[in-house]
Amino acid sequence: MTAYDSVLTVRDLSVAYTVGRNSLEVLRGVDLELGRGEVLAVVGESGSGKTTTAQAVTGLLAANGRVTGGTVHLGDTDITGWSDRRMRAVRGARIGWIPQDPVTSLNPVKRIGDTVAEALLIHRWKDAAARSRRVIDLLERVGIPEPARRARQFPHELSGGMRQRVLIAAAIALEPELLIADEATSALDVTVQRTILDLIDDLRRENGTSVLMITHDLAVAADRADRLLVLKDGRVREAGATDALLAAPSDDYTRRLLADAPSLGDVTVRTVPDAARTAPPVLEIAGLVKEFPVGRGEVFRAVDDVSLRIAPGTTHAIVGESGSGKTTTARIVLGFTAPDAGTVRLSGTDITGLGREEMRVQRRRVQMVYQNPFASLDPRQTVEQIVAEPLRNFRLGAAPARRARAAELVEQVALPSSVLGRRPSELSGGQRQRVAIARALVLDPELVVLDEAVSALDVTVQAQLLELLQRLQDERGVSYLFISHDLAVVRRISHEVSVMRRGRIVEQGPVSDVFDSPADAYTRSLLDAIPGRRPHGRATPTAPAERTTP
Repeated sequence: MTAYDSVLTVRDLSVAYTVGRNSLEVLRGVDLELGRGEVLAVVGESGSGKTTTAQAVTGLLAANGRVTGGTVHLGDTDITGWSDRRMRAVRGARIGWIPQDPVTSLNPVKRIGDTVAEALLIHRWKDAAARSRRVIDLLERVGIPEPARRARQFPHELSGGMRQRVLIAAAIALEPELLIADEATSALDVTVQRTILDLIDDLRRENGTSVLMITHDLAVAADRADRLLVLKDGRVREAGATDALLAAPSDDYTRRLLADAPSLGDVTVRTVPDAARTAPPVLEIAGLVKEFPVGRGEVFRAVDDVSLRIAPGTTHAIVGESGSGKTTTARIVLGFTAPDAGTVRLSGTDITGLGREEMRVQRRRVQMVYQNPFASLDPRQTVEQIVAEPLRNFRLGAAPARRARAAELVEQVALPSSVLGRRPSELSGGQRQRVAIARALVLDPELVVLDEAVSALDVTVQAQLLELLQRLQDERGVSYLFISHDLAVVRRISHEVSVMRRGRIVEQGPVSDVFDSPADAYTRSLLDAIPGRRPHGRATPTAPAERTTP
């Protein structure tokens, strides 16, 4: 390498998993090299081999996985085939790992300080006072306020962004030379994501830390990586300097990833047709207020005087960070939560305060698609049963007619008829979300509420579902209330947008107006945080600081 000493070198790496009596090869001859202080992003869709590559490097493959060929060097040390016992001396000390999900990665009954101190204990920091000081220093270093108090708290007492900072603090406790970030910001709001990525950049510059970034988001990689490596089906399709590869990708798959990334690809902004604009709205909400008790007679106002209208056959997005009131507003629209004030009108009918049976009838007109299709689909049912379930619930049609209707909807969402007899566990994430969309449309609703319905998907699958939603809207005239924290996705699919912050709408209007000429500072901060929009030109790393010892 020209500008860096090599920290990680992988040559001709192959990995296979044993599935039943078969051996499934998932990595095929992968080569990569990572220099000191460099950021290398490994990008590709689910199943491409990104995480398997990182797991093979750290000796953390699943029990049925094995390296079948190639070598892994950490600096000048060949760690290929090392036992788990030998690798424990490397993990934490020389390689730090930042996982994707802090909810599942942090022990819910373990205090934050004990979690951060775990690597220190493993690597023989025997002095309790020294460990405690180091933990406080680390929490302060990653930007957690009141670190001494936070160290005594449990994960559920911290926000999602703070929990991710805790994982970073634990990963850098021993100042490793290599930091692996495995989709470390994919579940975060764009502003929190930017803060976390800035923090990783700071650590890299100050300590000379090398970063292996595992991500399906090419826009994030474009902002942060010095070099890109594109994986598909376990093979390297393309690799090179970020700016050069983005400017002139040589592989069709890379070009497709670029086109599918919402903030990198070309977008045709959708506008409300004149006929729809003058027609009576499908949904009109006015003056919505919802408060929740928080103890000692105090209340938290989650929704504060929210009003909006959705024209027929159009998409209205509500955007904002976690806790802004988006989902609470959606639950009021669906009748799951009663407002404390305000009205909700569906095609002119005031559905606020309807009784249970009356609201059940209205739910034929408004349906929902959730963020997590695996959790929202009954794992015991077949796809046919799942899609037909709303018809059974409303006693619509005989069994043969319901089966035919389910098959029709499965075809409309571009799934093969062969999936009708399968269960959710036999489908990919994108296929499961298509099933959820089919189920939502089977009753021909006037309005579908989509709550972060594409946020957990790879950009390619996400792009396919956004195109599907647009096609179904054009064909069926259905309206969408699109809840999202991702403004790049909102720009691709929505006609109008409301920006929420702390329960209030701070800006509202056509997507083109809000995106091109935002009037509110909060909207501008959300737009500035969209990955893929910042100029490239990553900072040169500094020499590493002296390593901390107990």
